[in-house]
Formats: sequence, C-alpha cells, structure tokens
Amino acid sequence: MTFRKIGLSNIFILIMIAIFGSYPWYFLMLTAAQIIFVPLMLQLTFKDNSEKLYGHLPYLSCLASLAVLMLQMTNETPWDLFFALIYFVFTLMVAWSGFTDFLNRGFIHLEEFMIDMGMIYLAIGGAWFLAYEANIDTGFSPILTWLTGIHFHYSAFLLPIFAGFLGRLYKPVFYKWISIIVLLSPIIVAIGITFSTIVELLSVIIYIIGIYGLIFLSFKTPFDQHFQKGFIRLSYSALGVSILFSLLYALGNLTGRFHISIDFMLHFHGITNSILFAILGVMGWSIRVPSTNYHKLRFPISQIRGKGVIGEKFLIGKTDNQHFNGLVDNMAIYEADIKKTLSLTVKDFYENTNNYRLFATVRWRPWFKPFAGIYRLTSQIVKQINLPFSSKRVEMTGDIYSIKDENDGRSNVRAWVRKVNEETVFVALYSSHHNQGRTYMNIALPLPWSSMIGILELNQDGRTLQLTSKKRSRESDSGIYLAFKKYLLKLPIEEQFDVEEVEVGILKAKHKMWIFSVPFLTIDYQICKRDK
Repeated sequence: MTFRKIGLSNIFILIMIAIFGSYPWYFLMLTAAQIIFVPLMLQLTFKDNSEKLYGHLPYLSCLASLAVLMLQMTNETPWDLFFALIYFVFTLMVAWSGFTDFLNRGFIHLEEFMIDMGMIYLAIGGAWFLAYEANIDTGFSPILTWLTGIHFHYSAFLLPIFAGFLGRLYKPVFYKWISIIVLLSPIIVAIGITFSTIVELLSVIIYIIGIYGLIFLSFKTPFDQHFQKGFIRLSYSALGVSILFSLLYALGNLTGRFHISIDFMLHFHGITNSILFAILGVMGWSIRVPSTNYHKLRFPISQIRGKGVIGEKFLIGKTDNQHFNGLVDNMAIYEADIKKTLSLTVKDFYENTNNYRLFATVRWRPWFKPFAGIYRLTSQIVKQINLPFSSKRVEMTGDIYSIKDENDGRSNVRAWVRKVNEETVFVALYSSHHNQGRTYMNIALPLPWSSMIGILELNQDGRTLQLTSKKRSRESDSGIYLAFKKYLLKLPIEEQFDVEEVEVGILKAKHKMWIFSVPFLTIDYQICKRDK
C-alpha cells in the first residue's frame, strides 16, 4: 500500500462526504487536507524511502481517513472522540517521522529542516482537530478552534514542505530568512490571535514578507518542466492574494473601522487556499520531486560520552598514562591543505603545544550575554565549555593526555584539558580523519550523555592558518554536530580559528562563533613560547 493509492482512492471518499456528509460545505476544506493533501504530500516526501522506513504510515493514513469519513458522515455520536483520536495519533506518527529525520541530519540542509518541521507541525493541526471534535474548551469559539486546525494543515504543513522542495532547486542567501519567517509565522499568528490584535497584525505582515519572498523565489527558480513551473508559481501567487485579506481581517480587528466576517474568510480565503494554493501546489510538485541534497555523513565519531560532570577527573580510566606534547604529531598530515609558506611557529604550536603559554580574552556579544550568564551557572557545575563571563584577559593552562583508542573509537586520540585559575574550561578530544583528498581535524567535547563534535577543515590564507567548520563544498565533512545514542545532529553553529605569527615566536589567534549565522562569541588569544 502506498500514499499515492490512498490519496487517489480518498478523492472518491471526499466526493461521498460532499454528497452525503452531515456537516456544512466548508468543512470539506479541512477534510480535503486530511484525506487527500496530507497522504499525497507524504508520498512525495517519502518518495525514496517510504516502504523501507515508513511502511507503517500508509496503513495509519488509511485508518485515519476512514475515521475522518465516519466523523463527516454522521452527526454527533459517542464515538466521535475515538475517531478523532485515531486521526490525532496518525498526525503524531507523522510528526515523529519528521522529528526522527531531523535527529539524523539536524540543520545540515535548511530545506530538509523545512520539510521536517512541516511534518512536526501537522500534529498541532491534529490536536486542534481533536479539541474541536471532543468539544474541549480552548478559550476560542468552536469555529475558531476548527479554523486553527485548518491553519496548521495548510500554512504549517503544506507551505513549509512546498518551501523545502523549492529550496532543493534554488537556495540563494535570503532563502534562509524567508524560511525562518515561514516556520515562525504559524506560531506568531496563533499567539497574536490569542493575546493581542497588534501582535496579530504584525504577525500577518511578517507572514506576507515570507510568502512574497517565496513568490519571488518561485519566479527565479529554474524548473525543468513548464507545467510544474506554472502550477507552483500560481500556487504561491494564490496564497499571496489570500494573505492580503488576512491583513484586512487583522486590521479590522485592531481598528474596528471595518469588518471582514468569518463567513467571508471561509468563502474567499479558505477556498483560495484549499483549491488554488493546495491543489496547484500538490499537482506541481507531483510532476517532479526535487532530489534531496542531503547525503549521510560517514566519518569517525568519538564514542566517549559524558555524565553529569565532565572536568579533568572524567578522563580517569580513559587514558593510558601517557602525555603528548602537542595536539598533532606532525602537521604534515595536512600538507594537502596548507602550504610550505605557513609560519614554522604556527606548525610548532600544534606539534609542541605544551611549550607555549596561552592568554585569552573572551568577548560575548551583548545580545547573547543573558544566555551566557545563565549557561555559566550550569557550565561551572558540568566543567565543560566553561568560558569566563568577563572579558578580562586570563591565562589558560593545562596538559595533553593520551586517550585509549578502544575507548574513543578513533585513532591517535589525545585530550587537551584547559583551565583558568585551576577551574576546567575545556576538555577536548583531538584526532583527525581523511576523506576525499582532505584531512580534517576531528574534535570531540564530551557533554552529559552526549558529545559535541567539531569537524574543522584547514586552509591557508597568506601566512594565516584558518581552521573552520564552515562548509566550502557540498561534499565537505566540516561542521558542528551533536552526537547522542545513534544520532548525529548537525547544529546551527559555526566556528572559525585564524592563527598567525605577529612577531617571532608570538602568535595571535581569533576564535569566532556564530549561531544561525549570527555572531555571538569571539575569543582573542595571544600565544607565546614559555621562554618569552
């Protein structure tokens, strides 16, 4: 059984409901999403692995469609809650599939994250549908509860998946900001409707920016099929028209000078979304589903996981009582990526790290300081990534220990423990791996029951050594990841080290970090030989 067969057969079910159903015609808008658009979009989303990984979902979808059929074909019965629960459980399973996909790849490709979030949002739509059918008091009228269920089926399920497919074909720099707007808008709109007409109006304006951004992108995207191009552009354009009436509705609620009724929104806004946006969008992407750019990562990962407290004592039993003098034995392993003109002092620092003194100045960005202060309360206990809150210049001391390969799973592993005033700041496990002609620095920072993995590629810019987690190519392993259990989650964090010799025997290094491409931390290092 496949989602496509279910979707096609459910068209007949929808016709039956339209003819013999006991509810008003506009209920067909949600029913169409539940029994046609959701199964067909899941078929497109799971095109390559639906039978292998998600074989249970088509059967659950069929059962959920039958439950919706029973709800629409009958008046209120004692079984309504049971049938609504069946559909809700189905949406939970879809959300779990999206969440599992996210755990397997994380933020490695924003367009795939959009698809994952669309599947997760579907469960919220299922919850509102359950609340309506079970007569749960949500604080809204029954019709608004039902409309919220529609909102999360169309704007929060279909739209992010459509946007994800578009990102597979064309992803300029501003796609990131449009995607963030599309993902946050359903929640912001819901908050605005609940608490404030001003927030409601602002949320609709933000939504308009995101939707018109998608319209612009659809006209810039190179489609192979003319019919697909036409359907998708019309689909987004229809949404662009209907969202303007949402703006008028929000303005009316705020000013009270004019009023757009729920009945009008049902007729125009609802029909435009369910017929033009949804049908044309599903038809367009059914012509050809863009292939994913995601490829499963296959590089060695440290198998060491932390417990409640890391610190230097965490290494007891994991070392072989040997000490290394440097983070690498020989920088020649990176000779394909760095030139012979690189400063000999820079090379010597990595090969003989213990021969150098390290002074650091930590600078948190002002916007991040509240989060850094809260995190500092935890890091002092965990004794990992325990950076000072102050920007005062401090000396980092420590040592480098040999780690048993059988404990870590990688080869030639060493732990660099850094301290400030005898308080542990970092416990980092250093190794390297080679892939497709490039050698990467492979670093693990044990965390409670997990580990943060930093894969850095080395490049030379003039006489400056650059170590970065930013991907220079689609095939690159570089990035910041979180490893726990069997999952390797790509984090929306990037870091870069720039190391250069400023005087004979004296190095300067700058460590910059970003989250969602927004800078939040800079550490300036001065590194000098111990005889200086």
